[in-house]
Amino acid sequence: MPVEPYSITAAARALRAGETTSVALIESAIAQADRHDSDLGVYLARFDESAMRQARRADAERVYGIDRGVLHGIPVAVKDTIAVADGDTTAQSVVHDRAWAAGRDAPVVARLRAAGAIITGKTTTMEFACGITNSSEPFPLPRNPWDPSRWAGGSSSGTASGIAAGLFPAGLGSDTAGSIRMPAAFCGVTGLMPTFGRVPKSDCVPLGYSVDRVGPLARTVQDCAALLAVIAGPHPSDPDSTAAPADGRSISEFRTEAADLTGLRVGVARAAHLPADGDPALSGVFDRAIGVLADCGADIDEVTLPYWDETILATFVTATSEGLAYHRATLSQRWDDYFVSSRGLLAKGALVSGADYVQAQRIRRVAQAAIGELFDGFGVVVCPTASVGAPRFDEMVDEAGFQDDERLFGKLYTPYWNGLGNPVLALPMGFGAAELPLSLQIAGPAFGEATILRVGDAFQQHTEWHRQLPSAYRTVAAA
Repeated sequence: MPVEPYSITAAARALRAGETTSVALIESAIAQADRHDSDLGVYLARFDESAMRQARRADAERVYGIDRGVLHGIPVAVKDTIAVADGDTTAQSVVHDRAWAAGRDAPVVARLRAAGAIITGKTTTMEFACGITNSSEPFPLPRNPWDPSRWAGGSSSGTASGIAAGLFPAGLGSDTAGSIRMPAAFCGVTGLMPTFGRVPKSDCVPLGYSVDRVGPLARTVQDCAALLAVIAGPHPSDPDSTAAPADGRSISEFRTEAADLTGLRVGVARAAHLPADGDPALSGVFDRAIGVLADCGADIDEVTLPYWDETILATFVTATSEGLAYHRATLSQRWDDYFVSSRGLLAKGALVSGADYVQAQRIRRVAQAAIGELFDGFGVVVCPTASVGAPRFDEMVDEAGFQDDERLFGKLYTPYWNGLGNPVLALPMGFGAAELPLSLQIAGPAFGEATILRVGDAFQQHTEWHRQLPSAYRTVAAA
């Protein structure tokens, strides 16, 4: 039996049993960051002193019988596109105004603090969540704990890497075309992209206004549910955030101990997800994952996702156009200060006409209606998150040394769902030929988080993939 991984659930259980303290958890987090972060590039900024103050307060509150919930006294890291009052938000860029949101917490961070979570620091990302950092830039290069010669995924890179390496049990990321699910997949952890509007994204540096989402990454589905239950809900500063329709069930109470999926119809999307140039182990790993769901009682049927190519294209047209709208003035003044990969991607927005943008939104609406009809007959749809494991850094650029977007994004199956707005969970389902994690996506209808969490939790109750730890960090994660 693998060791118990470092998770919110495990840490909260130990705190309530008096087996550890929040101060001890933070002391361990600091020690592990000191030991490993120079090799992994997890943090852009650490808040060691404020974290220790928060930990002492959490321990004192428990002594006096104050219980803020499962996150009380638990270390949590935050992607550096999301504002935290303890330090600057850089978006991993020399261009970004350091006065932006200075001294205040984003609503999602404020909600974590109110629930007793301890913010350990800001984690590495891609510049403005779109441009891959290279070793020549003045920022840490986020590496993969399974193999540091490989990328951690993006753009919530440091959050996923830090969880996989046991530096903290959970964190926040954001997702525009896969930026929660891709690093979760490559680092072998669990990530949840909520329904568009479920979680406020105020004081989060935007990339694509109408496709951006903020969500949790953690070791387990249970942990992601615990985070979502705290950060979800409308906020007056965010016009896109909205209350979920009544679904008769609290997110925080989704779990079925028996992991019984009897009566749930699961759609399996294989078309366009199992290419000939994908990992040779992918098909077998995916089939075995489907078998686990069938063993839990689910009814399995094949599906074809509607408007697949059109929706992916519409997502990228939307994201690049909206990204350029945010950066246009600064790009014109400080072009050379942007990373080459960032400015190249953002500049593609200039090739999109107003008519193109409008047509992309029409495609999204048609596809949303079609996927809604599909979910009338299915509880969830499952597919691989990517066709490969984490790429080596030298595989991510073309012959001229520029970011190879086609090679990179062509192996990911995440952008489709951003254009639609549906919630999607990514979780480890096995290992590929190179002994790197492979990942399963579980998508549901709008505001169907309780269902996809239920399915993901059932899968993790019957598998051990989420417990697997990179060999160099097994002792750390079990601490």
